[in-house]
Amino acid sequence: MKSKNLGLQLAGTIFGLVAIAHIIRLVTGCPVSICEWLLPIWINVMGAIACGFLSWWLWKLSFQK
Repeated sequence: MKSKNLGLQLAGTIFGLVAIAHIIRLVTGCPVSICEWLLPIWINVMGAIACGFLSWWLWKLSFQK
């Protein structure tokens, strides 16, 4: 099942990159707006936690037999 493991690792990597992007916004404080609504920072905290967990979980699953 090498293709299954590769798919899990690829998805885990993508979630990891998104978590890093959330963390970068937390550190830099870069403003993000949607139309005229300013995206609050707490959304990035939740996004970093969720994406980081999913990344870790998918990588863990990819190494199970």
